[in-house]
Amino acid sequence: MDKQKKEQGKPSQEQQEQVKPSLDQLKNELKRENSKKEYKKVLRNTLIVVVVVAALAVLVSSFFIAVLRVTGDSMTPTLETGDIVIAYTRTTFEPGELVAFYYNNKVLVKRIVGSPGDWINMDEEGNVSVNGEILDEPYVEKSHDPTDLTFPYQVPENRYFVLGDHRSASIDSRSSVVGCVTKEQLIGKVVFRVYPFDKFGGL
Repeated sequence: MDKQKKEQGKPSQEQQEQVKPSLDQLKNELKRENSKKEYKKVLRNTLIVVVVVAALAVLVSSFFIAVLRVTGDSMTPTLETGDIVIAYTRTTFEPGELVAFYYNNKVLVKRIVGSPGDWINMDEEGNVSVNGEILDEPYVEKSHDPTDLTFPYQVPENRYFVLGDHRSASIDSRSSVVGCVTKEQLIGKVVFRVYPFDKFGGL
């Protein structure tokens, strides 16, 4: 009787064969495990890349580039209020380049006209000359005022003479309020507009 009960409780050979996984099942399980490992590896590498890129972005934005929003009408038609631009750090600047600089806890964007030591002159019609050569400024709305500066004027050492493109609406180096911009004030050269999107591109 006991022997019969043991045999009844013991799985048959057919049942044992059903419990044992087939070769295909083993292959699928191995493939699934490998896929899980590959997924974890890809996820780990992706996270590492994201962290590194984010760290580099913070580093670059902190030390090499600045994203700025333009306010005011002093740079129209080149730049308008609401435009978002990118400036990158430089140590030297050339006449005609757009630059961003700090002034009274604000950021202003103007155009470099004169470098240290240059002689600047402006006639009553707003035509500007540097070291005796009249500038070709097709992008500018010319105006002599507002200014309290006596021309001709020599740019001091380590400073830059800057003007807005909309001269009658720009308070710039023509005024003693702003004066020439020191190298310490300069943020960088404005090189790219990212907004509005229909004007996306280099400057």
